[in-house]
Amino acid sequence: MLPEVTEESRPFWTGGFDQALLIHRCRFCRQYFHPPVGACFRCRSRDVGPEKVSGRARVAAYTVNHHPWFDAFPPPYVIAAVELDEQPDVRLTTCLVECDTEQVTVGMPVEVVFDEQDDVALPFFRPVTS
Repeated sequence: MLPEVTEESRPFWTGGFDQALLIHRCRFCRQYFHPPVGACFRCRSRDVGPEKVSGRARVAAYTVNHHPWFDAFPPPYVIAAVELDEQPDVRLTTCLVECDTEQVTVGMPVEVVFDEQDDVALPFFRPVTS
């Protein structure tokens, strides 16, 4: 199952084709927010749009799934909430890849990698190795 792409979410779902994690930011109060919508939930400004972030984050919470829900994701795999380095209160729900499920910890530094599927580039995260 791929996400439904809307006009507001298109930059988030397609930025990965250019290796860019694009997160909406308010041009008035300068705060990032996710998911992408047409107004800042903090100050209500409609002057918002996508900006490239570093793609670095930390694991805020996670769970290891052991049930075979989807053929594309053989268990076990990690579903995580990661908080962006630019602004820790901005969290993305994602899958962790390229890691042993036993090695995942809260606070672990991770970086974005993209899985290109049809018209979207899904942002997954892997442990930072350097």
